[in-house]
Amino acid sequence: MAGTGGADMSRGFKVLLVVGVVAAFLGLSAVLVLTLPTFGGTMEGERLARMRQSPQYVDGRFENMPPYRAELALVQNIRDYLGGQQREPGFAIPVLPLAPGSLKLPPLAGMRAIWFGHATVLIEIDGVRILTDPVLSERASPFQFIGPQRMHAPPIDLARLDGIDAAVISHDHYDHLDRDTILQLARGGTHFFVGLGIGAHLERWSVPPMQIHEMDWWDHTRFKGIEIHATPARHYSGRKSMDNSTLWSSWMIRGAGYSVYYSGDTGYGPHFKEVRQRLGAPDLALMKIGAYGSTWLDIHMDPESAVQSHVDLGARTMLPVHWATFNLAYHAWDEPIVRAVAAARDKGVSLVTPRVGEVVDSDVPFTSRPWWRATR
Repeated sequence: MAGTGGADMSRGFKVLLVVGVVAAFLGLSAVLVLTLPTFGGTMEGERLARMRQSPQYVDGRFENMPPYRAELALVQNIRDYLGGQQREPGFAIPVLPLAPGSLKLPPLAGMRAIWFGHATVLIEIDGVRILTDPVLSERASPFQFIGPQRMHAPPIDLARLDGIDAAVISHDHYDHLDRDTILQLARGGTHFFVGLGIGAHLERWSVPPMQIHEMDWWDHTRFKGIEIHATPARHYSGRKSMDNSTLWSSWMIRGAGYSVYYSGDTGYGPHFKEVRQRLGAPDLALMKIGAYGSTWLDIHMDPESAVQSHVDLGARTMLPVHWATFNLAYHAWDEPIVRAVAAARDKGVSLVTPRVGEVVDSDVPFTSRPWWRATR
């Protein structure tokens, strides 16, 4: 009996040893994976010193004011997830391809916008081409073999994307900051305007420092004759984890005769009225309407809040973004636009609903079509 007990103990120790080795291997593998370039760079040296000077930097991380505290609402999140919504369309989302070589031609005078899908919009303003949160890869993920996949193609292939003067980046999540798209743009000389800390990611990806412009809220700079302002948002960040290690932003772009505001990812808050008070009402507002949940609203506003934010801004025209490209939330794929259209009608807001790749010209009347009802 004693011998049998000793053998059992020996086998038990071996099992524990194997489990420990496997756990250590998996832990080490996870650590090594997080060092891959796709996960970005490290904030240190002069960059970190500047981050620490920001009013938004508190106790080693950036904070919303008042701070955002995640709700531990597991039951509600499960209910939302199991709600039976149609998360992807049952038809091909219409895409109008850009004419070959169109980005090699100089932009026309005035201002126009082309929605590429999700939060990516091509803006032409006073002869300058600017992209918001450029993501043209197949998946919004650190890896292109797994993660949320596009529901439609972009209006131009990533390999043909050139002629872009600047890009404004709202934050470093994978559906807003895509390494492959950044590298393609950087090769063409695009300048990147980013929140504090995000420049570390771009430098890790060998983007030349002279093409990187890191900005705190209310910082502004002139670029090719236009003003670019970093403005507040209510969100969170982190390339490896939700550690708020970089600063999220919205953006105001002002030319001589036109201006456009991009909300980035945000919850509803007083910052929209403050932007208007400080910088004036924009002609066009690119407002996030999708990817929200009942427990997320402090950092991911719903369509009704997006329309109210547009009213707070006093903007002339609203172009809804951040929907119909990636399945990232618990609602039906078309719920954001259905609710946004209804809210805009109730509040008398001028809202345009372009197809992917369709031009919205500030000086030409736009006829919106409910293209999301294609099979209904």
